[in-house]
Formats: sequence, structure tokens, C-alpha cells
Amino acid sequence: MQAIVAVDSNWGIGNKNELLVRIPNDQKMFRQETTGKVVVLGRKTIETFPGGKPLKNRTNIILTHNPSYTVEDAIVVHNEEELKEALKAFDTDTVYIIGGESIYKQFVPLCDTVHVTKIDHSYEADAFFPNLDENPDWVVAEESDEMTYFDITYTFVKYVRK
Repeated sequence: MQAIVAVDSNWGIGNKNELLVRIPNDQKMFRQETTGKVVVLGRKTIETFPGGKPLKNRTNIILTHNPSYTVEDAIVVHNEEELKEALKAFDTDTVYIIGGESIYKQFVPLCDTVHVTKIDHSYEADAFFPNLDENPDWVVAEESDEMTYFDITYTFVKYVRK
């Protein structure tokens, strides 16, 4: 499995159920990386999408503890066991964990690759991604050149498990 995330300089990912910043090139990379694949996300995350609808051209698997929660055109699971059962139908290399915070914390330990857009700025955040730079199990495999969107500097970094 893989994960994909955009983080600020403190590994923040969101504030008040919103992304910290929207960078078109990051969104383009996200689409290129996940289109045609399986995305795993939590209920709070899908509710931030336009109309609360699943991402197009992907298999969306939503994890929620609410047994009556349903989403049209998505697979809804209620615990890690149900998720693992649902994922048996897919090649694990095509599965991307896309958030939010509790989903990342639960499933990044099961991933072997994490695609991180590292934003060189500190935002006010109330949701965070595990800091892979402080985890000896992870190493940087690839890093893009520095890019800029208005006054925001960022890089794409691919981490792999040792």
C-alpha cells in the first residue's frame, strides 16, 4: 500500500476539516498518482469533497464507525478487518491511503511507499501526518526540485520503507 499527503513544515495536514493550502500542481500530481486506483479515506475526509461525493475514476473505500453510513459509488467499511477484506480484491500496489489524520495514523504503518508534498511554510493546523523524517523505518527515495506557487515553496518527496 501507499499513502499520499501534503504537509507543512510541521507535518500539519489540515485545520478545521480543511486542507491547509491548495496548490494546483500538487492536486495535479495527486490526480495522476491516484486515477484508476483505489483510495482509502475516512468519513470526515469525504465530507470535505464537493457534494460529499467520491473521487471520480477511482475506487473509493470509506472507513467509518457509523454502521448506517452510505455513500453512492463507494465501498463503505466499518473497521480494519472489513477494510482488509475489501482490499483483497485489489493489487495492494494500487491502494492509496489519502486521509485524514486518524486513517493515516492507522494505516501508514502498513504502507511501503508514501508520496509527500512538503510545503516550506508553517500553517495553523489541528491535524497532522506522522513525521517520516523522524522515523528510522523510512528513507527518502526521490525528491523533486523545489517549486513555487505564488510565495509557497514546495517539493515532492517519495519515502520508502527500509
